Formats: sequence, structure tokens, C-alpha cells
Amino acid sequence: MARSLWKGAISFGLVHIPVDLYSAVKENELDLTMLDKRDFSPVGYKRYNKANNKEVTWDDIIKGYEYQDGEYVVLSDEDLRQANVKATQTIDILAFVDAEDVPLTYYETPYYLAPGRGGDKVYALLRETLRRAGKIGIATVVIRTKQHLCALVATEDGIIMNTLRYADEIRDTDDLKLPGKGTKATGIKEKELEMALSLVEGMSEEWAPEQYHDTYKDDVLKLVQKKIKAKQTKTITMPSKDAEEKPSSNVIDLVALLKQSLGGKPAKGKAAARDVEEDEDEDEEVDSAEEEEAPKKPARKAAPRAAAKSGAKAAAKSEPKSGAAKAAASKPAAKPAAKKAAARPATAKSGTGRKAA
Repeated sequence: MARSLWKGAISFGLVHIPVDLYSAVKENELDLTMLDKRDFSPVGYKRYNKANNKEVTWDDIIKGYEYQDGEYVVLSDEDLRQANVKATQTIDILAFVDAEDVPLTYYETPYYLAPGRGGDKVYALLRETLRRAGKIGIATVVIRTKQHLCALVATEDGIIMNTLRYADEIRDTDDLKLPGKGTKATGIKEKELEMALSLVEGMSEEWAPEQYHDTYKDDVLKLVQKKIKAKQTKTITMPSKDAEEKPSSNVIDLVALLKQSLGGKPAKGKAAARDVEEDEDEDEEVDSAEEEEAPKKPARKAAPRAAAKSGAKAAAKSEPKSGAAKAAASKPAAKPAAKKAAARPATAKSGTGRKAA
């Protein structure tokens, strides 16, 4: 069983709930040892007396507060406890708020709270009350030598205490060069936004945290094994010129990048319907423009084209239409666009005809 980090009680009003505090997270960082590059020996640190430079053991170390240069007030663990006995033994709930009202920047470290001896029923009562109310408890607690602001959050089977940062610990964003709010201030086009939304829809899935892990750590460990096999354990790899960061170029065509990100994947829902309608409208405009140009072409070419067109229309009528295709087919042909194309000079029209072909 895990060892508790702290024992105390949750207090709000006259309610007193004995609880034990446990760590909810563990660090899986890559364990690297500092070495002396001259002989590759491990580098260590010693606790030493700054007056005589002699090493000091843990048993001889106490804590003190420097109240003026070179002068200290000694503070033992008992002194720190007696400064505020209640604060060091109680998670004191001050208020209940909606969870969405607390910005993510305030959340710091999560801990599990488990009921202490004889506290099962009242612990469960607080958990179910928080769940039913849809609230989180804002409280204070002293851990070691600091008083923390914290949030008590009800889960399906327990209560999590997440330490929070104080407001004066959050940096403001005034010094950051952030784009303006909204699409108009940033010049974002509706088409760009719709394509970005299609990309988000295509990448949306159920949250499955177990599928994510530190792949970079795996890559470093593979490199370690590679250097061992190559007998290069003492080789110091220096940065190459190719590894230098190159300045990134400005994004010129955001739509093109979004299309490339979509990778030809079909859009879902309303986005797909809009894409189909736009494609159908574009095809109708091109066909109407070609019909206006047909008399200027030789008769022997016009006949096969007309026959093919009428055959295509007959086939389209015989096939059942569904979904977005029905909505697109029910629209009238883009006659104004065709008339404008016919009114243009002959040179411009012939150029358009070549592009359509």
C-alpha cells in the first residue's frame, strides 16, 4: 500500500472528515547522470559548512530563517507546526465554485484523498454532494512550509485535491504579441475556418490516455543501445551544421496547407454537404460557359458533345440522388455567370475554354 504524505481532516462548517493524502502522479523522466567529461566519472554534490568547508551529515542539519545578513532564526519542525496548528492539520474549505470558472493555468499538482479511520460515510457524503451540485471546493492547506490554495474535485469513486496557484503567481499576457480576438481582426477567411474545422472533425476521437506515452524517451534509449553496439560509449557527439535551426518561412497559402493536412480525407456532416454543393455549382458554371462557346466550334465537334451531354443528363435523371447531391441538383444553373462569360471578349473566352478542358 502507498505511504500517505499527510494526515489530517477536511473541514467545512461543522463537518469534520478525517483523510489521508497520497500522491496521484509519478515522474517517468529519463534518468541521466552528470559526468566529468575529462574522465567520465560521475559528478556528486556535498553538503558542507561554509565557515570551515567541512562536510555536514543530515543529522546535523536544521532550518533557519535569515532575518538580516548573516543572522538566522532557528525553526524546528515543531516551531513550524505551532505557528498555526489548525492550518497544518486541516484542509479548510472556504467556498464552492463551478469548475469551469477556474482557469487551467491555476491548476498545479493533483493528490488523492482517502478517508481516514471512521470517516467513510462522511467522506462519501461530501463526494456525492460535490457531484450532485456540480461544484468544486476551494480550500487551503499547509504542506511542509507553504500554505497552498487547492481545489477538491469529486471523481466517480473518490475526491482529488489539486493544488492551485495564487492569482499573484499567474503571469499576465500583456507582454505577449497575441493576435486580435475574432476572425475579422486576424483576417481569417470563412473558407479557412471551415477547412480547419473539417481537419478537427477528421482527427476527433474518444479520449484514451493509455495510447499516449513518451516516445522521445524510447528514441533516446534506442540511441543508447546503438552507441553501445558501435562501441561509442565514450564518444561525444558535437552539433553539426545541418542541425542548426533554420528560420521558418512565413505561411503564404494557409488553405493549401490545410488541404495538405486533410490529405484527401472526406469531410463529415455539414462540412461535407457544403463542399459537395460548392463543387456542383462550379461544375454547372463551367458547363454553362461551354454551352455558350459551342456554336463557335465546328459542327462535327458540337454534335458528339451535345450527344454526350444529353446522355449524361439522362443517366443523371435515371439514378437516384441522395443527401447533399439532391440539395445541389435542386439549385438552378448559374446563368448569370454564364452570361458574363459569354459577354467577355473572344480572347478571354477561348482562354477560359482551354482551362475548363
